[in-house]
Amino acid sequence: MKINVIKKSVSFFLPLFLLIVLSGCEKKYQAPDHYAVDLFKDEHKKGKAYIMNEEECFDGSELVIASSGVKLADSSKGRGKTFFLYKVRSGKVMKTVRDSIVDYPFMFLSDQRLKLKSDSIYLYLKKLEGYRFIAADRNLKYQWLKTAPVYSVKKDK
Repeated sequence: MKINVIKKSVSFFLPLFLLIVLSGCEKKYQAPDHYAVDLFKDEHKKGKAYIMNEEECFDGSELVIASSGVKLADSSKGRGKTFFLYKVRSGKVMKTVRDSIVDYPFMFLSDQRLKLKSDSIYLYLKKLEGYRFIAADRNLKYQWLKTAPVYSVKKDK
């Protein structure tokens, strides 16, 4: 009779004991930080985008136009990859690499929304890369220079 009581208590406590032991022995993988080496630690600048100055924009562009007749014509916001189409009604060509004559009005594409000003601004454009369907549909040849901001035309005194 004592043997039956011992067998019952062992059969009750043994699984409980094994459960406690096995849950305490669970090993979780932890990545050690002292093995990680950041090869580009000097190049990380969080929250700061590179903005080109006027000279870099002028040198990096294929077509530079001074114009006050620029307006937003269309955008694709919410329909896949965001881009904006701007229409230029008139302007003065400051630099050109490909075309010596620009037919107005024309449209160009930008990946970012431009902060257009009421006075004359410089348009820093390069040859359109990609977007072949929209380029054929809207007769686009140029796109905005990617890291260029909008600069106002300075009046000569």
